[in-house]
Amino acid sequence: QPLISSSKWLQLHGLKRNKLSLPHILSQIGFQHRKDYVTTLGKLVASRYADGLFPQYERGQDGSVYNLTAKKELILHFVDCLMGSIDLYKQRMEWLTSESRQIFGVIQERCIVIVLDFGTAAQTEFDLCRHALSMVLVEQVSQIAKFNLIRAAQDLMKWQQKSTPVSERAVKSAVTWLWKLDPTTAASHTSSAEALLEAMSDEAVSS
Repeated sequence: QPLISSSKWLQLHGLKRNKLSLPHILSQIGFQHRKDYVTTLGKLVASRYADGLFPQYERGQDGSVYNLTAKKELILHFVDCLMGSIDLYKQRMEWLTSESRQIFGVIQERCIVIVLDFGTAAQTEFDLCRHALSMVLVEQVSQIAKFNLIRAAQDLMKWQQKSTPVSERAVKSAVTWLWKLDPTTAASHTSSAEALLEAMSDEAVSS
């Protein structure tokens, strides 16, 4: 799936885009039971001709009433369409909450710098962090334009001097660099801020 926000995804696959929202469906399977103001009588008059002729549906949001006139086949068509949308939403939710997206969300920027601040992580935690970072590099960073890695340490460490165009070779190189890092590298109380400032100094990085 493309690396886009959920709001953008809904613009492409949402109920409104596919004309499956409740107001649209109601307009296709019936007509609104209206109450109009009659000037000569000076009061609201409700049409009664449909009473008892059709099943009625009342919308809880605004209290409007619809007379349902559609044949069974049309209603079943909308049922199938809505079930398809439900399956699509489930796939999206499973995708959003799996693998690297579960930790990092969905990367939407075209150029990023990942700042690595391992602090005093033990070897096991250090390896877990590197595994998660390897996943995000392979699954998401591989789909953007440019990237770089900077490690916060007493002596700042950079994978490349500036953000580098994404390629299969570049991603493999970054993963290799990541797994060669020393977990015991010394850090200072200002190393995190220095690493962030270094990342933001890259002109290609927007945020």
